[in-house]
Amino acid sequence: MTRVLAAVKRVADTSGEVVLTEDGQGLDGRFAGWTIGDHDACAVELAIRVAEAGDGSVTVLSVGAPEAVEQIRSALALGAGAGILVETDPSAMGPADVAAEIAAVVSGAAEAGEPYDLVVLGNDAADTGDFQVPIRLAHLVGRPIVTGARMLEVADGVLVAQVQGPYGDETYELPLPAVAAVLEGGAEPRYPSLRGRMAAKKVEIDVRAPAGSPSGSGRVRWHVPPAASGEAEVLGEGPAAAPAVVEVLERLGVLR
Repeated sequence: MTRVLAAVKRVADTSGEVVLTEDGQGLDGRFAGWTIGDHDACAVELAIRVAEAGDGSVTVLSVGAPEAVEQIRSALALGAGAGILVETDPSAMGPADVAAEIAAVVSGAAEAGEPYDLVVLGNDAADTGDFQVPIRLAHLVGRPIVTGARMLEVADGVLVAQVQGPYGDETYELPLPAVAAVLEGGAEPRYPSLRGRMAAKKVEIDVRAPAGSPSGSGRVRWHVPPAASGEAEVLGEGPAAAPAVVEVLERLGVLR
């Protein structure tokens, strides 16, 4: 039985226009909506697959605002069985703070005699782009970590992770308990069923206070770069445009 903890972050939907908050410290999701990032979505999917294969369980954890319950319930609707919210002001939390809060949950579970065999997170945050929390967490709890994972399996107390390397797929084996940071693209996240949505509404979320005081990210301010300018030239229409297209391709070095 594999006990998996999947950590997700409530972030503004970045599929549309990116709008910053007035203080430049985050993304404004009031008009774009809130979700979890693609890496987190794949992490939840792989966590559920690992649990299903090992007759285990998945607990979803989020460190953030009270509204993050919405993202926890979304994961519950997919197949997770329990949810934990460490309720805090996300704008005051840096990567080290988030890692410390997740580590406190992991350590608390171990002390209670119900340790998590595997902690799964998105490889990096969809809103800040920080690629720190998984590595900081692994260091704090003293567990091995694999990053950039696209597929995960657990067998005989060993985590097998597939990672896309520069020359092809690479396979890593880590002893459990372990931490895995997941990239999008390896597993297609499932959609929740109506039955799953209804069941998720009935799950009581374990809401906790932060274990420590945040130190912040040290970030001064973000800015959105101006849109890149571009020009379009119509080379012609139909077969008559062929000579002009060839000329452009030769100029670019595509044709010689």
